[in-house]
This record gives sequence, structure tokens and C-alpha cells, in this order.
Amino acid sequence: MAEFLAALRRIWTAEDLRNRILTTIALLVLYRFAAHVPVPGVNVDAVRQIFQQSGGGFLGILDLLSGGTVSGFSVLAMGVYPYITAQIILQLLVPIIPRLQRMMEEDPNQGREFMERWTYYLAVPMAALNAIGQINILRSFQSSVPIFTFEIAFNLQTITMIIAMIGGTMFAIWLGELISEYGLRKQGLSLIIFAGIVARVPSQIGGMLTDEATRWQSLIAFTIIMVLMVFAIVFVQQGRRNVPVMYPGRRMGNRQSMPVRGNLPLQINMAGMIPIIFAQSILTFPAIIAQFFTGSTTQWVADFALGVQNLFGSQSDWYWVLYFIMVVAFTFFYTDVLFTQQNYGENLKKAGAQIPGVSRGGPTQKYLTKVLRRITLPGALFLGIVAIMPFLVRGIIPVAANLSILSTGLLIVVGVVRDTFFGLDAELKLRGYNDTLLVK
Repeated sequence: MAEFLAALRRIWTAEDLRNRILTTIALLVLYRFAAHVPVPGVNVDAVRQIFQQSGGGFLGILDLLSGGTVSGFSVLAMGVYPYITAQIILQLLVPIIPRLQRMMEEDPNQGREFMERWTYYLAVPMAALNAIGQINILRSFQSSVPIFTFEIAFNLQTITMIIAMIGGTMFAIWLGELISEYGLRKQGLSLIIFAGIVARVPSQIGGMLTDEATRWQSLIAFTIIMVLMVFAIVFVQQGRRNVPVMYPGRRMGNRQSMPVRGNLPLQINMAGMIPIIFAQSILTFPAIIAQFFTGSTTQWVADFALGVQNLFGSQSDWYWVLYFIMVVAFTFFYTDVLFTQQNYGENLKKAGAQIPGVSRGGPTQKYLTKVLRRITLPGALFLGIVAIMPFLVRGIIPVAANLSILSTGLLIVVGVVRDTFFGLDAELKLRGYNDTLLVK
């Protein structure tokens, strides 16, 4: 504890590092202020009434994904998820489009700039589609109290609403980029998502304590589950499989040094939280489409649409089974895509390195892929369990389905806190503070 406090004092005394932390906090506060700005033409009280009557369900899932901004229909209702979705789509296109793959292999810097630029371009239409979907979803839940102050159609008011939501998303992305540039490095978008989740925790816990009959039982169970999950998340996220690698010795004048033995660390969970986000997006899509047909005059169409809505809107136990399967499947798929792009076999061959007993090039890549798939299995199962944790514990905590901090939210929060601490630890090392580190 004394070393930790000493490290914090040294962080505060380093003027540039202190300014970065204060800048990050100021930008996050600005983001939370903007999260309370409603979309023009929306009756916010009517939207909140619908969320209270729905008791979670499909609308609750959308609210969890947005960090609570959908329930107030804020201009930040979509958060930065259109940008993340665009990023995932482009990453998946790299092995499919040969030109992109050659660009990433021949000139990684140019390839990275190309990907970043087109991610911004693709984020705009993705945000527009997401905005149209959210507007139609809320309109389908509309009751006697009108949600919108005008008719939703191809008119100036509707276009203004969509543009405001797109602008809110791009504003959130811009704030994230500012944090990465002037605040904590490479943590901008993660901290934006982190702020949305953490801001909801007090109200969620307050809602859990409203039931006088089970408040203490729920609080104790919530605390125990939280502690165990944090420990498990840190344990899995830190998990590595070190593959031995022999690097060639260096020539110094007329002398040749002996080969150097090193390790290639392979992560148990290389995909991070992306499979959960991707699975949630795909599972909510059928429910979004079904919303358009629930009011059909044809009875069987309306019944089928209602059944799809209940299945993919977390109303059915089968939703959680599908959720678990999709998270596990996407973990393997996304890990394979990422690992193929990194092409360790060819890179080790260029460096003259070799895994003992394995030929260079293609056989090395094949061997590493086989090892990675084996160690990905526990990571994928763990992500699946984390994703369905609200379903697993709702018998103990009745309002667990509405606690984002018990599932994806907790995974994101722990991951962001962990990365932030490692970043601060690296900043301390750059300043020569090796005796008192934040991370041991």
C-alpha cells in the first residue's frame, strides 16, 4: 500500500502526466454532460415511462449497450459502437480482400492509416442505420403518450433527428481521440465506454436495494459474485502460453554469439470483449426486424414476429443459450482472424528465429495456430459464462438482468482499469521510477 501511494505521489508530481490525467477527467465529464442532451423532437418522459413499463427485456439490452443513454434518448444513445462495429467489419475484410492483405503485410504503417481512415468513413453510415433502427424500435413501443413531437417519415424533422444522433456518435469518437492524444494514451474509446457503464452503477445498485425483503441478500450475493468475477477476469486476461523460440546469435566482428532462447507469449483471450459486442449486435438484429411486423394484420405474421421478439429480446431462456454459443464461436473466429493477420510464422522466418522441432514459415504458423486454438477454448468458455452471468445469478439476485456491471460491463471495466494501470506503470518506468511501480 505504501508503494502504491508513493507511486501516486510521483504521478502527481510529474507535471505532464498530471496534466494528461486531468485532461482525461475533464473530457470524460464533458462526455457525461453531453449524455444528458436529448435528441430534438423527443418526449424524454414518455421514453422513460416505456422503459419502466418494459422492465428490462429487449429495451433493457439496448440501454445496457449504450451505457444508459437510450432510456433518455440522448444524442449519445449509440455511443461509440458504430465505430467499433466498423472497425470489426474492416478487420474481417482484410483476409478476404487480397489488396488489403498485401497492404497490411508490405507496409503496416500505411495499412494502419488506411484502416483508420476508412473506419471513420464507415462509422457514419453505420451510425445512420443504427439511428434509424433505434427510432423505429421506440416508435413500435409507443403507447397513448406520443414519444415524438412530429410524424416519423421522410421529412426535415426526422432527418434532423438522425443527423443529431450521428453527430453525437462522432462527437463521442472525437472525445475518445482527444483522450488518446492529450490524455491517457490509447485509452480514449475504452474510457468513453467505461464512463457510460460506471455512471449507471449507482442507480442500478439503488434499484437493487429498493426491495426491502431481499435487499441485504441481494447486496451480499452481489458483492461476493463481483469479487469472484473480478479475480477470474484478471486471472484469465493475464493468462499466457509461452512458446519457446530460438533467435539467431549476433555477429560481432569475427565472433558469432550463441543462439538466444526466448518465448513467444500467446494470450488465452486474444479477442478481448469484441466477441461479446459482436454477439449482442447480431442477436438484437432479428428482434429489431421483428418490431416492424408485430402490428401486422395477418395473425400468423404478428405471432411469428412476437415469438422472434421474445426469443431474441432476452425474454426466453433460449436467448441465453444462443448468446453463450455465439460468444464462444465468435471468440474462436475473431482470434483466428487476428492471428492470421499477424502472420507470426513469416515474421519469425524473416527474423531468422525458429521454434525447436518445427520448420520455419508455414509449418510454424500452422503449429502456433493449433496451440492458440487449444488455449483459446478456456478463454472462449469464460467469455461465454461472463456474458450470461445475469441469467445464471438472477435466481439469487432478482434484478440481475438489469445489472450491466455483472456481465459485459464488468469485463470492460476490469479491462480498462487494468490497461490504465499498465499504461501508468509504463509512464513511471519512462521517468526512472523503477523502485515504486503501480503494477507488480
